[in-house]
Amino acid sequence: MYAQRYEMSQKTLPRGPAFLRHVLSTLKDDCPDHFHEALHFTPRTFDRIIDQIMDDPVFTNNSNYPQIPIEPQLAIALYQFGHDGNSASLQSVANWAGVSKGMVHLVTCWVMTAVLHPEFRKLAVHFPTPSEKEKAKDWVQAHSCKAWRGGWCFVDGTLVPLSNRPYWYGESYFD
Repeated sequence: MYAQRYEMSQKTLPRGPAFLRHVLSTLKDDCPDHFHEALHFTPRTFDRIIDQIMDDPVFTNNSNYPQIPIEPQLAIALYQFGHDGNSASLQSVANWAGVSKGMVHLVTCWVMTAVLHPEFRKLAVHFPTPSEKEKAKDWVQAHSCKAWRGGWCFVDGTLVPLSNRPYWYGESYFD
């Protein structure tokens, strides 16, 4: 029993074909809009992130079993980040990627470790300049509720899922 770690034999889960390979091999080059729909990043931005994190030590090991390449790791993490509810469950993401639930968890941790390193954050995350902020506020005033002129963070159309309609101006931005 101690040699196998389980009292009962375990069933292996049969897997269908992974959509991940199709996203990375076909959609990335031939249909960038579908690639963007799957991972919420353009292929160019995806490649730039790969270039910035590829040398992170979290993606290397001294094991006889090497890690999967960085490109599928980032795609798995982005797919999970871009979904919510049941679609973001480990099993759903594992089915999409053709890997185990444990692998989904591992690669998500590895990607998060890489993007949270101070070097990457300094390169990728920055606040807008005062002139960029003012331009965004002008856009908000022209295209939205004038009272929201002070808001400038989500002017790109990013949807933020809300479970309930907000009391103030709820009909204006509840999706």
